[in-house]
Amino acid sequence: MSGALPALEAEPAQLESVPCSLCGADAFAVVVPSKREAGRVVDLATVFRSSGDEPLQDQMVRCLSCGLHYVRPRLRWDLILEGYRAGNDESFVSQVAFRERTFRRGLDRIEAAARPPGRRVLDVGAAGGSFLAVARQRGYQPAGCEPSAWMCDFAREHYGLSLNPGTVFDLPLAAGSIDLLTLWDVIEHTPDPRAVLEKAHQLLAPGGVLAISYPDYGSLAARLMGRRWVFLLTVHLYYFDPRTMAEMLRRTGFLPVRSRPHFQTLELGYVARRAVPYLGPLGGLATGAVRLAGLEHAPLSYWVGQTMVVARKA
Repeated sequence: MSGALPALEAEPAQLESVPCSLCGADAFAVVVPSKREAGRVVDLATVFRSSGDEPLQDQMVRCLSCGLHYVRPRLRWDLILEGYRAGNDESFVSQVAFRERTFRRGLDRIEAAARPPGRRVLDVGAAGGSFLAVARQRGYQPAGCEPSAWMCDFAREHYGLSLNPGTVFDLPLAAGSIDLLTLWDVIEHTPDPRAVLEKAHQLLAPGGVLAISYPDYGSLAARLMGRRWVFLLTVHLYYFDPRTMAEMLRRTGFLPVRSRPHFQTLELGYVARRAVPYLGPLGGLATGAVRLAGLEHAPLSYWVGQTMVVARKA
């Protein structure tokens, strides 16, 4: 399906410069300069997908008012969204069994931190539906949205789930109709995180629970790896740390309950292949060693700065 969407050159007319999503300020300092070459072709459906791993090409800035880090300028959101809609991702869904394992632990931790008031769950950016399948097994009533038509088809065929093919703003749901709303590795991809969380607040019932996982730009892993941090990716438009995330939650009507490192479990071979762009010449050696040792399908629980925060609607 990726061939259905033509590649484009990142020209000025295809870029947009946006103010800070957290505080609305327009002043910024450059933290990471742009690597994007004028006229370089961008394959939207390949770059903007669930397993998109192109190292960050765009300029990252820091808001001089509140300190939020984000990409500015960036490709226009309508172009990015078309990339998400058109792409397929066999690599991502090859890991569904291990993603289910991660989500079982995640749901345990959500319920331990803040029990939802009911059993209606909405997963925003649901990808192939693995979290909703796990939640359904626990007795939740699942609903989800996902921009990728291919992923929606996978969720229907693999899990029997009917996802809404779009964003949270396209959902035909009434205010207060959701008890638990999740954003697993999604908030950093959105064009306006504040608007997304305001919509989440509207959809949640009184006392409803919000759970977010995100790559923490203030984590020890991010600080140690610097410019080679694995989550400095073109698909990521915002880079939160615990302080800016807590402030974003406060400004959108949420009370943070618990924040903790978020460990994910995937196949060792899959993780090794995705790490190749960051390992340089060692990348091929690492993947080759994993393959020769027969460990490609071995489970690996890993942490390189991922954080999960649970909050309650105020």
